[in-house]
Amino acid sequence: MKPSRFPFAKPTWPTAVPRPAPERHVGLDYDHDWSRRYPVRLARAIVLDNVTRPAARLVATTTVRGTEHLRHVTAPVIFAANHASHLDTPILLTSLPVRFRHRTVVAAAADYFFDRHWKAVLWSFSLAAIPIERARVNRRSADVASDLLGNGWNLVIFPEGGRSPDGWGQPFSPASAAYLSRRTGRPVVPVHLSGTRHVLPKSGEPRLPRRSPVSVLFGMPLSPDDGEDARKFSVRIERAVAVAADEASSDWWQARTRHAREETPSLRGPEASGWLRSWALDPRPEAGRDTWPRV
Repeated sequence: MKPSRFPFAKPTWPTAVPRPAPERHVGLDYDHDWSRRYPVRLARAIVLDNVTRPAARLVATTTVRGTEHLRHVTAPVIFAANHASHLDTPILLTSLPVRFRHRTVVAAAADYFFDRHWKAVLWSFSLAAIPIERARVNRRSADVASDLLGNGWNLVIFPEGGRSPDGWGQPFSPASAAYLSRRTGRPVVPVHLSGTRHVLPKSGEPRLPRRSPVSVLFGMPLSPDDGEDARKFSVRIERAVAVAADEASSDWWQARTRHAREETPSLRGPEASGWLRSWALDPRPEAGRDTWPRV
């Protein structure tokens, strides 16, 4: 039997005793507090302004509208946006005014962005991402997001819970922006991003970004009405993003006119077969303006 070198080396493990699996500390268990300490925030701001922003503008000619709605809003706020591409987050972050940009965290799916330690470190540093449970209301996720809002951090969240599989919108979950707004009393700013799926679409195979124009449109801040539950408020947030989508594909007056008539096209597109939905999303140029807003 070999002599033990403990304490100068790791103790040996008895062969008759099963070794427990190592604790991974990823997903919702990942400790991301370090990503909001001042030295890390400073490094992230340098990278965001001098690397991420120019890189995003290189692959996507970005037009930003509606920032006047943010001039008089008191931070922190919840930015609720549609989601069609992994490019949405860097485009949105780099489009925020400076007073919001460097004091914003991003709600990211724990099962995707935090399933490996290296990914958790990467996204926590580069995007100030925090892990959330996207499939259902999770008390831990809600507590973390609420505490950060209470401490003055803005929050970017995608109420659809994931990227669109076909370019059209998905139902907004009431367990995200609407719930957090009701819980914390912070306003929700609806945001519509269009064109990002042309740059970096959701697909089964990785591919390089393709240069294409992108637009970001900020809507007017919303707050829940007295007695309005999270489900009804979520519907109103989705409708506000749809109005922004309509404005992005037409103009302010036409979008507001359709909204007043309750004729705003739905983000979810037509209830039709796959080829028709695809055609309605990207119609032929000679067909004129499509009935539904492009995303």
